[in-house]
Amino acid sequence: MSNSALFLVVLITAIFMVLAALILAILVAPKSTNPLKGEPYECGIPTRGPSWAQFKVGYYLIAILFLVFDVETVLLFPWATIFRSAGVEGLILVSFFLVILALGLVYAWKKGALEWK
Repeated sequence: MSNSALFLVVLITAIFMVLAALILAILVAPKSTNPLKGEPYECGIPTRGPSWAQFKVGYYLIAILFLVFDVETVLLFPWATIFRSAGVEGLILVSFFLVILALGLVYAWKKGALEWK
């Protein structure tokens, strides 16, 4: 079986399984029409005042920095598996990638994004 045929089989199987799970959930899920169903609540206790609260920007900065370096790790694993066959060009490209990420880390550090206040 060729790679394209195998890919097609996996893709069709994945689409079928997702559709089967959605259809099964629609058929089996309980159906209730209660007006209280759309009410916002916290742990079963009705809310007092506005339901929306503002969070400190520090939470978002830490989350974005985590995602940046998480993606870096995900991209470095495949590169590490083909390190020897990538040659000098692969080493230069990954070095450029790491330098850009290091500059981003230095920038975040200088701006104080890593300090929790």
